[in-house]
Amino acid sequence: MDELNDQRQQRIKKLDRLRALGVAPYGTKFAWKDRAGVLIRQHGSKPKEQLEQEQVACTLAGRIVGLRRFGKAAFAVLQDGADRLQVYLKKDLLGEQGSRISEELDLGDWIGVEGVLFRTKTNEFTVEVRQLTFLSKALRPLPEKWHGLTDVETRYRQRYVDLIANPDVHAIFVTRSRIIGAIRNFLVGKGFLEVETPMMQPIPGGAAARPFVTHHNALGVDLYLRIAPELYLKRLIVGGFPRVFEINRNFRNEGISTIHNPEFTMLEFYVAYADYQDLILLTEELFAYLASEVLGTTEIEYQGHKINLAGPWRRWSYHQAVLEVNHLPPESIATEQTARDTAQRLGLSVDPKATLPFIVNEIFEETVEPKLIQPTFITDYPIELSPLARRKDHDPSLTDRFELYIAGREIANAFSELNDPLDQRQRFEQQTAQRDAGDEEAHYLDEDFLRALEYAMPPTAGEGIGIDRLVMLLTNQASIRDVILFPQLRPEKPEK
Repeated sequence: MDELNDQRQQRIKKLDRLRALGVAPYGTKFAWKDRAGVLIRQHGSKPKEQLEQEQVACTLAGRIVGLRRFGKAAFAVLQDGADRLQVYLKKDLLGEQGSRISEELDLGDWIGVEGVLFRTKTNEFTVEVRQLTFLSKALRPLPEKWHGLTDVETRYRQRYVDLIANPDVHAIFVTRSRIIGAIRNFLVGKGFLEVETPMMQPIPGGAAARPFVTHHNALGVDLYLRIAPELYLKRLIVGGFPRVFEINRNFRNEGISTIHNPEFTMLEFYVAYADYQDLILLTEELFAYLASEVLGTTEIEYQGHKINLAGPWRRWSYHQAVLEVNHLPPESIATEQTARDTAQRLGLSVDPKATLPFIVNEIFEETVEPKLIQPTFITDYPIELSPLARRKDHDPSLTDRFELYIAGREIANAFSELNDPLDQRQRFEQQTAQRDAGDEEAHYLDEDFLRALEYAMPPTAGEGIGIDRLVMLLTNQASIRDVILFPQLRPEKPEK
């Protein structure tokens, strides 16, 4: 820390010298006209002679991430977003004021430049600066290896430094924004209405998860950060909107891992007069559209796997997948005892209180999920695992539901919605019993939602897609923290 303090003091002295020159080290406005990436694309391949003939003028701004001084001249590398462009600072061209400003520059400072494009003696595409404007002084130095900050915790905790040091990280979040924009375009093009529902709710619903609790002083009541927008979106279907979607922030008071963050982004959408089979087709179309729109191909690579996002994808029933992957006869998961024995033979640890559906689900999660590399719809989930889904007509113990798995993890969850208010009440009551027995993730009973269903909801299908996991897939990132700008971390130890 002593070295950092010394460098800060040196930079503060430079800041004072800038002020003495009449330069505002934290200026106001700079009228930039050009972006580095655009200049590179439009002119970066032109030979030296052509640039000399065209005399392309440009005005751009950026952060200094490279600086080399040679007597009366210097080369600086400006970072503009994820792009970098060299600029040539020759004192004879800058005038007295600009020349003196150039002497006070450090890595990390922001400057604006006006000049013309040319190629150096080493043929490097460069801006010859005619006018230099100082924009902002950095009091802290960039990491020593600014071109490759590698400490993972520092990267996540100080994302602003990570974005400076690693242009590839910058590109990931540009891609994330493009993915979300493409989702909106796709759904609006299909006649969906984008809506907003409460993030603070009196009753958390729509998912099996433990909520965060807050308190509203004026109302004198506890409220919950939403774990899902589902029940409010269904209320809108009751109200007469036939197609709605929300790109929303959800909050679940759960552990942190490479695929879990307590604050995350979801897409949820609902379609009246449809069932889950319709959503299978819509999901295949959506993913192929996103991959083509954002990446230019439906053939992607993810963590060493080549994955084809062009449909149609495999459909595989839940119980059949468990049996086939583990080479089991049907009777091995037919009763609670046989399922428990099967789990033990497979080397799995199962909660002694777990009932048959949850024992089988443990087997599914541990043995089937990791093998689902290519896009696969797992269908026909048991009703105990799907308290908001419609029962199958031919087998009331199962539901009209699917989960989409790609690269060994769940990406989407969808079902034909339960719109029978009496059945829904009964299932809520079963969930309440589970909660009373100690299951903190069981659903709450929501009387207002039941009242809404009693006004009649048409046949409806709904789906949730994890945006963060989708971005991981399309940017080939192994951890959810690499696609969330500011992931949750343990409190930082104070600097000494």
